[in-house]
Amino acid sequence: MKRLGKISENNLLLLLSLGVGICAGLAAVLLERGISLIQSGLMPWMTAPDGFAWGRFVLPGAGMLLTLLFVRFLVRDNIGHGVTKVLLSLSREDARIRPHNMGSSLVASAMTIGFGGSVGAEAPIVYTGAALGSNFGRAAGLSQRGISILVGCGAAGAVSGIFGAPLAGVLFTLEVLMFNLSMSSLMPLLLSTVSAAVVVYIHDGGVAKFACDLTPFQPSNIPFYIALGIICGLISLYFMHTALALEDRLARLRGNFWRWLVCALSLGLLIFFFPPLFGEGYDSLRMMLGSRDIAVSGPLPLPLSSPWSVPAFFALILLLKVFAMTFTNAGGGVGGTFGPTLIVGGLTGFVLSRSLNLLLAGTGIVIPEHNFVLVGMGGLMAGVMQAPMTAIFLIAEITGGYELLLPLILCSTVSFGTIRVREKYSIYSKRIAQSGDLMTHDNDHSALMLIKTAQLVRDKYPHVSAGMSLRELVGLLSGSTAAVYPVLDEDGRFVAQVEVEHIRKIVFRTELYDRMFVRDLMEKPPFTVNADERMEAVMEKFAKSGSWRLPVLDAEGRYLGFISKSRVLEAYREALREISRD
Repeated sequence: MKRLGKISENNLLLLLSLGVGICAGLAAVLLERGISLIQSGLMPWMTAPDGFAWGRFVLPGAGMLLTLLFVRFLVRDNIGHGVTKVLLSLSREDARIRPHNMGSSLVASAMTIGFGGSVGAEAPIVYTGAALGSNFGRAAGLSQRGISILVGCGAAGAVSGIFGAPLAGVLFTLEVLMFNLSMSSLMPLLLSTVSAAVVVYIHDGGVAKFACDLTPFQPSNIPFYIALGIICGLISLYFMHTALALEDRLARLRGNFWRWLVCALSLGLLIFFFPPLFGEGYDSLRMMLGSRDIAVSGPLPLPLSSPWSVPAFFALILLLKVFAMTFTNAGGGVGGTFGPTLIVGGLTGFVLSRSLNLLLAGTGIVIPEHNFVLVGMGGLMAGVMQAPMTAIFLIAEITGGYELLLPLILCSTVSFGTIRVREKYSIYSKRIAQSGDLMTHDNDHSALMLIKTAQLVRDKYPHVSAGMSLRELVGLLSGSTAAVYPVLDEDGRFVAQVEVEHIRKIVFRTELYDRMFVRDLMEKPPFTVNADERMEAVMEKFAKSGSWRLPVLDAEGRYLGFISKSRVLEAYREALREISRD
């Protein structure tokens, strides 16, 4: 579709980013209202006079099954792992996200979480926002660069809307989605996040998501915040590797039904023994941030008279939350790791501060538990998502103030540094990095990622067969300027090639015209290229072989044409101009 009217692309981007932000904010409101309505309708099943509702054992599995059926028979597309999908679309798929994702992720995640699935709503809303940006941009006829910026705007607006944190939305797009920032993309990002935040503010009055009374920062607590940062880094490593390993193991189960059954029973048992694992889990965080006494619930036989029962109970929950999250997603549910990351971080801060207060009782040293809960949320987010700046400002915004800015910076930096010793990718980018499709802030790498091998293939070279005589070949040479001739079999499969430069002396020996054939002159190329091969791999083949052109084949070995180094360099310069343009 052609661009609207005579509006320049930059001005159109500003208008569209405003619209994307408003829609992302509305989507965040709709998702939260949808989850709340489902939970309200199911409330009678979630309460019981004996202290435990058996509905909590059954409902999460039922929600996973409903979501599985919805996705399989209505959506017919994989809509899980929303943030990873957005990353992949920016890295490999020209920022194109299917239109159904503007609504399907909302419905699926509302069912999953509303029925008690132990996942977060943030990743689905990010996927929804990115889909809004992608489809708005395509409908308006924007360039690939413009569509990519709107995808980032949608993701940023979604984070801003779900948390009411516009600055964190921008930083999330830069750090987690590895978005290349320029002056032309900064303004649309800001417009999108602010407009989303305004929509949410109008809806709920701007109440901070985790508002609480914070204790003023005390420099004497710096060693404890450093310790929290180290622990958050180690827990981040555990969280990330456990989630990915368990997901791989569950993926080996054959059949969606058996996978759902195993995951539903496992999740139900976890919730039976640890009720706080039911649903998103934000109620536990609000309990720890409130003035109420923190209670231990469930059938687990803990010595409730001991003050250590509370930190021990929540230490088990923080270790098991990753299992509950993975069972939910692997069993057919749709949700993200964003929420569970914040919850595990808050639990880490609480368990450490409560344990320190018990150990230091009578010494006059009191650790502010509220502060440590919130700082722990930032610390784990910095580690799991490899996004310290997003963590710092998100927690500062959702608490309603910046009193914790210094301890947040300290803890998030230490946590990030701790996990980077063993792991350089986030939980979102790990899989994509393993496949080599990850876009980064490295302009050289990003430019190569934008170049598609199939778009640079040209077939302007006369085809020859191995049985063709030298006389016939010379006849082709006289009427062509091609420097190389592909040798194909009867099915069009590539056999070898004839380099004109290598047979120049032979073509003048007329006595060989009927005695020599193409099979005597052809040679194997040093490398062949697959049509869908990454450009980095293609450039590596050019470097190793010293060749100026290489043959390109499809998956079945059929010849498609040649890719030349000159065309790659031309495309590379254009890609660099695209990502560097202001």
